[in-house]
Amino acid sequence: MTRLIVLNGGSSSGKSGIARCLQAVLPDPWLVLGVDTLVDAMPASLRTSGAGIDFAPDGGVHVGDAFRAVEAAWIEGVVAMARAGARVVVDEVFLGGAASQQRWQRAAGELPVLWVGVRCESAVAAGREVARGDRIAGMAAAQADLVHAGVRYDLEVDTTHTESMECARAIAARVG
Repeated sequence: MTRLIVLNGGSSSGKSGIARCLQAVLPDPWLVLGVDTLVDAMPASLRTSGAGIDFAPDGGVHVGDAFRAVEAAWIEGVVAMARAGARVVVDEVFLGGAASQQRWQRAAGELPVLWVGVRCESAVAAGREVARGDRIAGMAAAQADLVHAGVRYDLEVDTTHTESMECARAIAARVG
C-alpha cells in the first residue's frame, strides 16, 4: 500500500496545486510536506549562507553541507511518519536530479513509494513564476529540465496544458 507519493518538478511546475487536489480526491487523509516546508523551518542563518541554501539573483539555487545535513534528517523524519502510518505527499525539487532521488530511496528502503514527475514547459512555468510574484525570476526556467535528469518515475504528468485536478486523478488511479 502506497504511503508516500513524491512529486518532483521544477519551481512553478504545478506540484503544490496537484498536492492539494490529491488531498481532495484520495479517500484517506494525506499530509502534504514539501521542500518549501523544510526551507521555511530553517533558521534565517541557513537561508542566507553558502553552508545552507542560497538563492542567486538569476534563479539558481545552491545548497551547502549544513543544508544537506538538515535535509537528511528531514527526509528520515518524513519517511518515519509514513512508516508510522501517515500517508504523505512530498512536494520536492530534485536539484541534484538522480542523486536527490537516491537520498529519498535510501531513506525509504522497502516503503512503497509512488514516484511522480511533474513536468511543465519552461516558458509556461516562467509565466506562472511572474504571476505568483514570490519567486526569483529565472528559477522556473533553470529548474524545468535539471530536476528530472536521471530520475526514474512510476508516472509523469505535464501541467503545461493539463489542470492540477486531472493530474491528481491520474496519480490517484496509481495509488495502491
